[in-house]
Amino acid sequence: MAPSAEDLGKELEATAQDVLGKLKSGQVFQSGWDTAAFVVFITFIGTVLFLLLLVIIHCCCCCDSPRSQKVRAAKWNPKGVDNLALEP
Repeated sequence: MAPSAEDLGKELEATAQDVLGKLKSGQVFQSGWDTAAFVVFITFIGTVLFLLLLVIIHCCCCCDSPRSQKVRAAKWNPKGVDNLALEP
């Protein structure tokens, strides 16, 4: 069966006390590997957020400019000659 609400409350309080104790003692990580994993995780999250920011900036700043409309128009009206030798 599922644990009762009182058991969950006690477990949550014990976990919170454990975390607060580690923060007060200054030993948040148990080993160097924990620190390295945290740094890699934070770097990954930062990279994802940075790329998301670049996408937002690109969509907000570049999509409505007159230059992008010219580029879109050039894509729809290609210049040059078709290579008919490639036709079957």
